Amino acid sequence: MLDMIGFVDPAHTGVIGCGNPTERAHSLSASYERGKPGQIFLVPYNSGCHWMLTVANPTEEVVYFMDPLKRRLVTGEWRTIVDNSIKIFNAHKHKKGRKTVQWKNCAGIPEQMGDKTCGYWIMHYMRDIVEDKNQEWSAKWERKANHYYTMENVDVVRAEWAKYVMKFKDN
Repeated sequence: MLDMIGFVDPAHTGVIGCGNPTERAHSLSASYERGKPGQIFLVPYNSGCHWMLTVANPTEEVVYFMDPLKRRLVTGEWRTIVDNSIKIFNAHKHKKGRKTVQWKNCAGIPEQMGDKTCGYWIMHYMRDIVEDKNQEWSAKWERKANHYYTMENVDVVRAEWAKYVMKFKDN
């Protein structure tokens, strides 16, 4: 199942230091083009002070949005960048596509506790998506629910990240 999930480097999508919106849309589209047909892409996004997760299915022209602070669906520049990336992807595939990309707010995701942990929550969402063998995460998280992570759950992700980073300590 892991081969049906692509990861997009947030160094190519964030607000700070990643280029103008057109460059970021082209970079995102290039990630889709390197993928397989039907593959979904996990796109961590930092708005400048907060991490969110966008899950794009460019083939189906569907985008799932996850904000650990449970704000409403994103608008503005990021939405335009993702919409344009799918339009560019379709143009390169010579596919007409829909008039508008379908966005779905995942209102049932576990809500962030604390004010400085959004990055760990995003990593936990990505881990849950990757580990979902039946890929039913969207049905679970699209509607409001009482899903939650404890701080112990988040600490497991934090420890996994720290262990990974420490591998590079002596390099």
